Amino acid sequence: VLERDGPSALSLRAVAREAGVSPAAPYHHFKDKEELINAVAKRGFEMLAETMNKAVEGKTTYRERILAIGVAYVCFARDHPAMYHIMYDADRRRDFRSNGVARSQSSAYMLARELRERQAEEHGIAPLDVELATIAGWCAAHGLAEMAQAREFDDLKKQLGGDEAFFAAVLDHLGMLRGN
Repeated sequence: VLERDGPSALSLRAVAREAGVSPAAPYHHFKDKEELINAVAKRGFEMLAETMNKAVEGKTTYRERILAIGVAYVCFARDHPAMYHIMYDADRRRDFRSNGVARSQSSAYMLARELRERQAEEHGIAPLDVELATIAGWCAAHGLAEMAQAREFDDLKKQLGGDEAFFAAVLDHLGMLRGN
């Protein structure tokens, strides 16, 4: 329902119709639409974490890993726009801590912070700077994900060799993502 009809079409009634069950059946699992959306958003964050974990496999340097995480994040948003919308819309409406998932444990943040902390240990970077660099990197990837579909970048994407090369080039031009 979400991928086919978009976030606004997601409802308990639509889920029941899609599953071929009675309209009351989803209420055995979700008390209301908000709970359904939160469950879908949670699954989206799990999918994003899986995507980013897979992206860093075989990457050995900090720079390769952090770029792989950023590109995977933007590609996930591109490939799953309705899910991405639900994830961040639900995230803005609730506090992850109240649902047992702290912000620091969410997919993008968790992986980026892990890499930044490794850099901090190697280069003596203060914890506050690690936190701020993590947030800055996440903001950069999130902003790029929001802008990635803009037609104004089509020529540049073609020149660089496609979407992923474009995403990597943009993220690589952010000094905070380099292992300096």
